[in-house]
Amino acid sequence: MIDLKLLRAEPDVVRASQRARGDDPAVVDQVLEADSEQRAALTEFEAKRAEQKSLGKQVAQAQGDEKQQLLAHTRELAAEVKSLQATADAAAKRAVELARSLGNVPELGVPSGGEDNFTVLRHEGTPRDFVAEGIEVQDHLAIGEGLKAIDMERGAKVSGARFYFLTGVGAQLELAILNAAMNLAAERGFSPMITPTLVRPETMAGTGFLGQHSDEIYFLERDELYLVGTSEVALAGYHSDEIIDLSDGPLRYAGWSACYRREAGSAGRDTRGIIRVHQFHKVEMFSYAHAEDAAAEHERFLSIEEEMLNALELPYRVIDTAAGDLGSSAARKFDCEAWLPSQERWMEVTSTSNCTTYQARRLAIRERVDKGTTPVATINGTIGTTRWLVALLENHQQADGSVYVPELLRPYLGGREVLTPVK
Repeated sequence: MIDLKLLRAEPDVVRASQRARGDDPAVVDQVLEADSEQRAALTEFEAKRAEQKSLGKQVAQAQGDEKQQLLAHTRELAAEVKSLQATADAAAKRAVELARSLGNVPELGVPSGGEDNFTVLRHEGTPRDFVAEGIEVQDHLAIGEGLKAIDMERGAKVSGARFYFLTGVGAQLELAILNAAMNLAAERGFSPMITPTLVRPETMAGTGFLGQHSDEIYFLERDELYLVGTSEVALAGYHSDEIIDLSDGPLRYAGWSACYRREAGSAGRDTRGIIRVHQFHKVEMFSYAHAEDAAAEHERFLSIEEEMLNALELPYRVIDTAAGDLGSSAARKFDCEAWLPSQERWMEVTSTSNCTTYQARRLAIRERVDKGTTPVATINGTIGTTRWLVALLENHQQADGSVYVPELLRPYLGGREVLTPVK
């Protein structure tokens, strides 16, 4: 959650954050009111406690009627102290619950507004001119079916809508992307991790995913466990309730996991193929860093994502996501969107977020400093996922239905330079 010291000292900053996100700024005043009530109750509690201790000494020395009167007063004070403690605890709980509903304060320069109010930072690569090449563009599903790489029909038969099988070279291609991503992450100093895909409610809540988009998450009520939509959740929980050592630099992990999303509210959007599905695989970079180093670490994540996209020879653009589309945890988010020839639009393939100290405060992840401990910063970013198959198949399609294989992936595909349709 956000720093309560910041909220007390600069409430207008947090109100502006709420407005930029399209959220209610009145929540700030509700938090301050509960926080003020808690501190007032604690002040009175401490005063009554001091009086109670002093009275105890007097009782020990008194006798007769005086002692009885003092004992009666002691009982009254004990009841008051208990009541004040309950009032302070209730106010503290209310303040924390309200504060946890506040989104992270966006970094300076983040665009205000919603999903469509992003800023395009740059374009990399040039989309192919298929008309000039004399190629009739096919979408990724048609290409994948020609390669016998994607089977949506049997996916729906077995599991329902938005499920699929990756078959033959389709399965190999996904593993090639994910293995290449994991190897790149390891080369850049990340420790590879295979992470749990089921997490406890406190872990899911700690990462900030149980807010506005909680309806996107699968919950196993009988077991009280959530299915993750990204290994970011498990990696964020990895060091929960710990004091970690960042003296040698950030702790960097790369998590590979299956991911699950309900896609609630996306009815009618990208229903064909594997763009928007309920289950997929992903390699996610995650870092714990000094708070003052978080922005630089965020830029580093973006550069690694771009390195992967360039190696796969995909045209893409980088966008600075607007405040209302950040999600509750991020203070800034950069997306890379690959060109989608069949729809002539940009499609998100990577996302990297600087969550500053927001998640670490919720999960009690700290580092030692001169005067005690302080929350660390967390940064996350995608470096490979099932959706990348869509961009690869469409951007590298050939006139005969075959698909060009970028050099990076060839060692994982038996050296093949081209994937050919199955007769």
